[in-house]
Amino acid sequence: MSLLRIRISLTEAPLRCQWSLVNDGREALAGEGTLAELPQRAERIQLVIPAAQMLITRVHLPRAARRHAGSVLAYAVEDATVGEPVSHQVSWVGTAGDADVLAVADKAGLKRWLDALEGGGIRDPEVHCETLLLPWTAGEWSLLWDGYEGVVRRGQFEGAATDCGNRESPPLALRLMLDEAQTRSERPTSIALYITAQEAIPDIEAWQHELGVALRLAGPWAWQTAPEQSGMNLAQRRRRWRLMPGVLPRLRTAAWILGAALAIQAVALIADWTQLAREQRALRQNMTQRFRATFPDAVAVADPVLQMRRKLAEARHAAGQADRGDFLPMIEHVAAASKELPSGALRVVAYESERMTLEFSAAGEANIQRIVTRLRQAGLSVDTSLPPSAAPTHPTSATIVLTVRPS
Repeated sequence: MSLLRIRISLTEAPLRCQWSLVNDGREALAGEGTLAELPQRAERIQLVIPAAQMLITRVHLPRAARRHAGSVLAYAVEDATVGEPVSHQVSWVGTAGDADVLAVADKAGLKRWLDALEGGGIRDPEVHCETLLLPWTAGEWSLLWDGYEGVVRRGQFEGAATDCGNRESPPLALRLMLDEAQTRSERPTSIALYITAQEAIPDIEAWQHELGVALRLAGPWAWQTAPEQSGMNLAQRRRRWRLMPGVLPRLRTAAWILGAALAIQAVALIADWTQLAREQRALRQNMTQRFRATFPDAVAVADPVLQMRRKLAEARHAAGQADRGDFLPMIEHVAAASKELPSGALRVVAYESERMTLEFSAAGEANIQRIVTRLRQAGLSVDTSLPPSAAPTHPTSATIVLTVRPS
């Protein structure tokens, strides 16, 4: 079986790439060039993403959330990533201890390469991370080192890129990984050191002294020559459904049952609406009759609730009592609701025909919401609006108008 590996960079335009062709266990053929120069007719195609461009992290997920689409899993790694969750391509990799392991890559960069490859006739390639192509043995970590920086594989599904180091001093990131593993009782017994070139071999004794763990020189390694079964596919393919023979007649029966259920539901819904409309009309007629019985001199009844409220206010005024729609009761409620505002926040108070208009400036959205809530709890109706002169681009300094009425 022929395998074509294509090493891409998610931060660069899909113009040139490195590639490696492995054919039936023979020596790999490697090269670099444009997408049009890639070898053709390979049976398997893998995209290899550099370790530094893919984050592999642990999270705790509900069992039902595993293997969900990347748009859902992206919110599980929101604290460990930069940017909006929708900008990340997230795949469930496996489990490590009691945690789930997710692989995170740049969605836009990956899509650019997939679209470019599809334009060249390559569809649905496998997506692999360079980290998980490294050889790994249980109880031992693997480190690929080029003399300047490297890649660490810490487990079956975990690994990361390191920062810089030199021949005498290992990278700080590797030391931090070992310290973190120590807190989880997962510190390795040794580290297998793979190199990209002979001159990349560090001072083994100095590194062992710095890290506090044994290093084993494992020889050269390159992603181009990794075994075909290495790594795991992180691509999220869409399933293409195909109807099996004999399914269509069964679906026809199910469609009839579904149609009958929807028809019954529609009839029940119409009956329910009709009953509610009848009850609404009966309630309105009852309120109209009560209003006419109380005030037989009324010429017309358009809104019995509003008219009853106005008649009640007139009766209270005639008896020398205040109504809740009067200025003094309303201003008392407003004063109590806005007592925590800073001085000068309430700029204008206007009252006319049981309607009070309040104009606030630089009051803050939270304060306005608190005032509205208190006024409504006091039995008042409140409408919020911005005057045309207010600048919508500066919500903290905009003028906000509240219109208060008795409910």
